[in-house]
Amino acid sequence: MSAVAHFRSVVVDCPDPREPARFYARVGGGTPEDDDPDWVVLRLPGGPRLAFQRSPGYTPPEWPRSDRNAQQFHLDFDGGATWEEIDAAEERVLALGARVLDKEDYAKKGFRVYADPVGHPFCLCRIAHD
Repeated sequence: MSAVAHFRSVVVDCPDPREPARFYARVGGGTPEDDDPDWVVLRLPGGPRLAFQRSPGYTPPEWPRSDRNAQQFHLDFDGGATWEEIDAAEERVLALGARVLDKEDYAKKGFRVYADPVGHPFCLCRIAHD
């Protein structure tokens, strides 16, 4: 089947586009293009293009609620193949301003859940590297 259109970006609503763009640049690499205070683009090396747009009245999702102000998406990052690598990645994202949303039973799940500085959920996943 031929594509109707080609994927361009994931666009994230936020109160200040520069803050999450800088956060995710530190997590996943890249340099934010922040010429416009209302729209910032981050091209992740080897990955998708993330765009952050100013959204007046933005309210972060209430993870893991689904009855009101529900999570609409989240980002997954390969945090390493071992729990030691995940621990090190966690230390770094927390230092960048993330906060823990869920670490319960993470060994069974294979991931840990955090919120970025403006409240969007993201995960550090334990990925076996072949």
